[in-house]
Amino acid sequence: MAAVAHGAIGLSFLLLVPWKSGVARSGFRRRRKGAIWSVALVVAVVLTIGSGLLQVTGTTRHIGTLATMQVHVGSAVLSVLLVVWHYIRHPVRPRTTDLSRRNLLRVGSLTVGSGVVLAGWESTLGGLGLPGGERRFTGSHERGSGNPAMMPVTQWFTDSVPRLDRLQVEVAGRVLGPDDLSSLPMETVEATLDCTGGWYSTQQWAGVRLDRLLGDLTSESIHVHSVTGYERRFPARDADRLWLAFEVGGQPLSAGHGYPARIVAPDRRGFWWVKWVDSVTVSNTPAWLQPPFPLT
Repeated sequence: MAAVAHGAIGLSFLLLVPWKSGVARSGFRRRRKGAIWSVALVVAVVLTIGSGLLQVTGTTRHIGTLATMQVHVGSAVLSVLLVVWHYIRHPVRPRTTDLSRRNLLRVGSLTVGSGVVLAGWESTLGGLGLPGGERRFTGSHERGSGNPAMMPVTQWFTDSVPRLDRLQVEVAGRVLGPDDLSSLPMETVEATLDCTGGWYSTQQWAGVRLDRLLGDLTSESIHVHSVTGYERRFPARDADRLWLAFEVGGQPLSAGHGYPARIVAPDRRGFWWVKWVDSVTVSNTPAWLQPPFPLT
């Protein structure tokens, strides 16, 4: 639903172009100071929508040296900042007429129109046989399912891939070395890693379920920490749906995919799948007491 709403809102901007272009031309004719900021906003919005459409089609993964999704997100953030600046420079106070029947009908028409355009766009992708016609419900494209070597290597924007030479993880205050880890009751689970970078990959992962590794939990949360400093906190009640994985596709994890160990969290987006895990601890801090997305 979120992906559908995101697409409909994005396409609604295209429907506003005829009306907004007239407003923009009128503004430029007045030659007001600071017009460069309005031009910058137009460029940022066009880049946001254009890169979003390219990402959806699946026909290109990069724009220059950046991933298409990076361009899309970066230009969208810039657009929001420029909109805020535009409002500061040209504030418009709410009016009672904003809620008039005519305006409500216009909003309704825009909503229906964007839905129709979105349906047509999706049908076109499928009719042309473009990769975007087979996206997951989250909007992500399939990459390397069943073949870990073809699965993309990505990490949080402040992280780099560490090169570790020893299989060692601290669990609830106890340091587990290679011998300890090899004696654990590992099991295989098929799970889909759905990255916010716009791709997903279904693999066979092998590891230890956290409830079996940690035992009975009376704490509020499970805190997972990476050697890079990246961390996530999970509700303790989810321990039976989380794995500390050491293998993928029957082979040890590669450095790019999280060696020596990573979290496998089915039904959670990729930023929850902590890589290069060096500690798993229990905590009385509630799981919700953290940013919805990692800040570093």
